[in-house]
Amino acid sequence: MTPSTHRDHSGDDLCEAGSALYARALREGHVRAADTGDAPCLVDLGLLQPTVDDLDRLEPVAPPVALHRLLRGTAERIAAERRREERLAELFAPLLRVETPAVRTDTPTISVLLGNERINQAITEATATASRELLCIQPNSDYGRVNARVHAIAMARDQAVLDRGSRIRTLYQATARHQPSFFDRYDKLRGDSEARFLDEVTDRMIIVDRTVAFVPDRTGTPDSAVALEVRHPALVAYFVTAFERLWQLATPMRPQAVGDPSFHGITPRQRAIAALLVEGHTDAVIATRLGMNVRTARVHIAKLAATLGSDSRAQLGYLIGRSGILEPESGPEQPPGRPQRAPEGASAPEG
Repeated sequence: MTPSTHRDHSGDDLCEAGSALYARALREGHVRAADTGDAPCLVDLGLLQPTVDDLDRLEPVAPPVALHRLLRGTAERIAAERRREERLAELFAPLLRVETPAVRTDTPTISVLLGNERINQAITEATATASRELLCIQPNSDYGRVNARVHAIAMARDQAVLDRGSRIRTLYQATARHQPSFFDRYDKLRGDSEARFLDEVTDRMIIVDRTVAFVPDRTGTPDSAVALEVRHPALVAYFVTAFERLWQLATPMRPQAVGDPSFHGITPRQRAIAALLVEGHTDAVIATRLGMNVRTARVHIAKLAATLGSDSRAQLGYLIGRSGILEPESGPEQPPGRPQRAPEGASAPEG
């Protein structure tokens, strides 16, 4: 041991080298300053003191004196804590007498979590005891912005859940399939983990063992770090039902991916865009709803127009309706190629 590696400690936790050197000093009456290289704590704690006429000569303080001084310090700390208790009791005494019928003393069913650190801490605490299943909805807008540190925390947390025999099911927006971080995540996770995608999903949500749910609070600014921890059984059951219905509509992505079926050359992505076009949404809104940028949305709209044979944006809505691509189950009466032209004046909502 050297001074650089000697650990700091108090008098009630004297190190082995310090105890041995102090016992030697008591037997011999003194030690040299050079002898304390392995135990500088003896001088720091006042167990060895230099003599007036020879600073290199260290004499031991009698054990009863040293013990009394150390105990006195402990007594002073205890007295300080007792004074603090008295101040707190005096401070809260009038508050305890206030009648508060509306204040709950049990665990709240809905708690507000402020800040990313507090949110992550609450999720980690809830998942630490997860024994059944995690249900997650991960919109692409959030997933793409998460930094490497947060990804690492989530990976460790999710792997711990899987290691306990639980399973994880996650819904993503379809655009997540093109993000390297998505593939990296599922290449590393070991255990019962499934992922499916939809063109549109709800806001982010995590449900742990169907007993607690975490949802963002968007009542402030859209990017505010505020979340709700929900433990109300009826609300959690509602969230679970919503998740299960979306899960049934989603396309499997991991562990086994299912290819995108095209409908007479119209991809599912283009069908989703077509549905939003006929609802009157602009290009910017379509891009936001489907988790893509506006440029990508416009490329898909152009491909859709080319497939349906639209010569202009004004014809596109009519041709979408004629094609039958938005029918839920039945196919169109005729394959979309170049159906009859739209009557004069027919138009589609502009983006």
